[in-house]
Amino acid sequence: MTSLTIALALVCGVATAQQAMTEQDVRADLAQQGYNDVHDVDFHDGVWTARAKSGDGTKVKLRIDPTTGRAFPDSQISRLSESDVRAQLSTDGYTRVHDVDFGNGVWTAKAENQNGKDVKLQIDPDTGRIIGSN
Repeated sequence: MTSLTIALALVCGVATAQQAMTEQDVRADLAQQGYNDVHDVDFHDGVWTARAKSGDGTKVKLRIDPTTGRAFPDSQISRLSESDVRAQLSTDGYTRVHDVDFGNGVWTAKAENQNGKDVKLQIDPDTGRIIGSN
């Protein structure tokens, strides 16, 4: 019985972790990350966006990972280079990668996915993980 209980807990945990964040979730996560005066929360191009003030009172524009809630302020510096991003996208199976650019705290790129569909991607500037697409 214990194995079944653990298995069910793992399955339920995975399902919960993959649920889309609501606007209320985004606002709560931003508060936990030290942002206040959060406004203009919107879902756009596969990620949440918002405007807020950081802990030191600086006004920032944010992009928020819809899975993890991690905020990417527009003033963030990338650990990755354009070549790193291109290599990661190629490894992930994307082809015809173009318009790779860093701005507003995240990398963006246009590419063709594994199904041959053109997509616009938003990419974590530290890990190269895709945080949004459309």
